Amino acid sequence: MTAQVEETRQDPTASREEVTRKLAAAVQAEKGSPWIRRIGPYTPLLLILVWEVLSRAGVLDARFFPPPSSIVETFVKMLMDGVLIEHTAMTLSRIFVGFLMGAIPGVLLGVLLGTVRPLRQLLEPIFSSLLPIPKVAIFPLLLLIFGLGETSKYVIVAIGVFFYLFFNTMSGVMQTPSLFEDVARANGATRLQRWFTVSFSYALPSIFTGMKLATGGAFVIIAASEFVGSQSGLGYLIWSSWSTFAVSKMYVGIVTISALGYGATALEGFVERRVVPWVKY
Repeated sequence: MTAQVEETRQDPTASREEVTRKLAAAVQAEKGSPWIRRIGPYTPLLLILVWEVLSRAGVLDARFFPPPSSIVETFVKMLMDGVLIEHTAMTLSRIFVGFLMGAIPGVLLGVLLGTVRPLRQLLEPIFSSLLPIPKVAIFPLLLLIFGLGETSKYVIVAIGVFFYLFFNTMSGVMQTPSLFEDVARANGATRLQRWFTVSFSYALPSIFTGMKLATGGAFVIIAASEFVGSQSGLGYLIWSSWSTFAVSKMYVGIVTISALGYGATALEGFVERRVVPWVKY
């Protein structure tokens, strides 16, 4: 696009219509094929249609891959019975509480260690050594400490969320240009003010990235923890359906978790575009 515009500038005899035509062609070339842009959003529906046809034709084993239409029927039945709503509400409440428990200290510590170099040099190796540990692997320990109640589920989600927010926040803060800090200091800003008006603001795009990653991780963690330590929730629904070979119910649980995770991430993206409009999307 830039090359075409430069070429037009160098041609003094180019008419206004020619400039407009070249710009329109360059913009269209960057966008790509209009047919692909129109078809792209519907490719998941095409995949579902192929699944339906293959399952009905017997190419796919309906015991393991039931037709999507039968899964929808099971979904509607569970929705009308209130069973799906009950399990969904329990999972969302656990994620919400655990997310707050992990996100708030993760952001605060990320800002602190990102701005205070000696503290970062002292504590970052500890958090880095804890990061690779699978969060689900410590769930049995949490069950021993907190029991089978809700607290163990809140804590396991909080631990997973904490690391996503902590490292993304710290990375964003460390990338803050020193010029911004110097200007704030020259205008009389205190250290605390510089943390939250300069460092925190500059790190917001990284923080939102961490929130999106943490949301996906939270759904994975809570589903795994509900497999063994709960009598409710979407994870429990999936596990109990597997144990009774109710495959359609199992798919309902999986699809519900996927839809909830996608919706939560989309909501965070909507908020991000309003809070940090200077970032290109």
